[in-house]
Amino acid sequence: MADVNFELVTPEALIFSGPADMVVVPGGEGDFGVLAGHAPLMSTVRPGFVEIHKGNSVERVFVAGGFADVNPSGLTVLAEMAMKPEDVNGAVFDRLIAGAERDVERAAGDVEGANARQRVADLQQMRAQLHV
Repeated sequence: MADVNFELVTPEALIFSGPADMVVVPGGEGDFGVLAGHAPLMSTVRPGFVEIHKGNSVERVFVAGGFADVNPSGLTVLAEMAMKPEDVNGAVFDRLIAGAERDVERAAGDVEGANARQRVADLQQMRAQLHV
């Protein structure tokens, strides 16, 4: 099986760059998996875990949202923020939720406000799952 070339990038750093058997992305419309040869696709990325499958191992990276681009060269995820699972805690979600709530207030009645409200809901759900 061929590998998919994958890059995970934040405004601060290149988090991951290399081949993977499969990458699962928390897309705006639901999770989707990308293998080599995947059809071109662009998607928003909701808060969640990107899973990088290589052999029998799976590396997980939390992303706070962003965009995914699948093209003939591979998959690129442009994330607002990314961190290792062990660094994700309630305080991180509190900060992300507060920022998303400020975005809702600034963009109250337009599409950006609706997107921010959805981000708040996604983050609150993930925070609740963290406590389970």
